[in-house]
Amino acid sequence: MEIRDDRAAGRLEAVADGEVVGRIEYFPLDTPERALVPVRTVVEPSREGKGIAGSLARELHAVAAREDSAVVPLRPYVATWAGRHPGRAPAAGPELIRAAKEWPAARPGRF
Repeated sequence: MEIRDDRAAGRLEAVADGEVVGRIEYFPLDTPERALVPVRTVVEPSREGKGIAGSLARELHAVAAREDSAVVPLRPYVATWAGRHPGRAPAAGPELIRAAKEWPAARPGRF
């Protein structure tokens, strides 16, 4: 399985046998500090239970760490994953969490 970062589209994609089998949709923030904000995790039903979502969450945190960015998960899966794997990317403070929640609210229909 290969994981691709399509930053322009705002998603990490898990690709197996030439097809996208899972993705994490996210958006980057630059203020009040740099962060990646995952908002949705999707795995094709026929591929569930094979570690795809975990691989995507791990790669999202690796990308964030390489970019010295925090991860601010707004949905449960990545938040739960992060709780089981602390220290993978810089922690998000309250101001950053607030900004992450405001971003999609200001862009209805984006996610």
